[in-house]
Amino acid sequence: MGKFRNVLTLLALTLVLVLAACGGNDEGGNNDEGNEAEGNGTIQIGMNNWAENVAVSNMWKLILEEKGYDVELKNVEKGFLYEALANGDLDIGMEIWLPNTDKAFYEKYKEDIDWRETWYEGTNLGLVVPSYMEEINSIEDLNANKDQFPDGRIVGIDAGASIMALTEDAIKEYDLDYTLAASSGPTMTAELQNAMKAEEPIVVTLWKPHWAFAEMDLKFLEDPKNVYGDSEDISYAARKGLEEDQPEVVKWFDSFKMSDDQLGSLMASLNEADSPEEGAQNWIDENQDAIDEWTK
Repeated sequence: MGKFRNVLTLLALTLVLVLAACGGNDEGGNNDEGNEAEGNGTIQIGMNNWAENVAVSNMWKLILEEKGYDVELKNVEKGFLYEALANGDLDIGMEIWLPNTDKAFYEKYKEDIDWRETWYEGTNLGLVVPSYMEEINSIEDLNANKDQFPDGRIVGIDAGASIMALTEDAIKEYDLDYTLAASSGPTMTAELQNAMKAEEPIVVTLWKPHWAFAEMDLKFLEDPKNVYGDSEDISYAARKGLEEDQPEVVKWFDSFKMSDDQLGSLMASLNEADSPEEGAQNWIDENQDAIDEWTK
């Protein structure tokens, strides 16, 4: 009987030790995961409301979260983006248009921001109309056809965007009898879609890459005075010190390159999905080879 009690005591002690070990392992595992996430840290990405910016920012959010980082997307206007990068309040800005569009921001913050690698080559931006507006092919044609635009509006996007400042310059350079109406990227594209469904005249500020060119028959107005400048490239920028704090992230972003087809399909995926996250994940699932190349 004594031996039986000893066996029972031994079994009980063993069970207690096993349960404690399991509990400790579970807790330890959770702590390890927490420590890993804490060790990887939080990446704050400034995202202005341009279609390609929303697309690549959401894509990178999901990629980095899969790698164990916490990622916050901060909705910002272009002017605040640069100020926040310079102050260290944001880690990354995905969309820097140089040498022309964002030149003023570059000159202002040249020494305060870490200007990094190009990820997309060959942009275009300016004033855009539906292709069915056959009599209007140049910015110079707008005044001669003012009667087609009774409200005299050029539909713009966010007031702080560089393309808005360039459009104000175009209005002066071409002496246009039009006003520039600020809105947002989504509002502008919604107005454009509605006008085109009714085959009504409209002129908007628009840029390429943008999903609108894949879904609508549009044309850039010629810019003989070159107010909007030549074709540009899109790069990303980081706060000073991010490369030291997060060398792996900066290495991945420096390796990041997208072709016109890749970026177009990513934007289309977001446009067709119920949410930006869903669209980005759908694209990631179909393009894992490209992501593996960027993050190797």
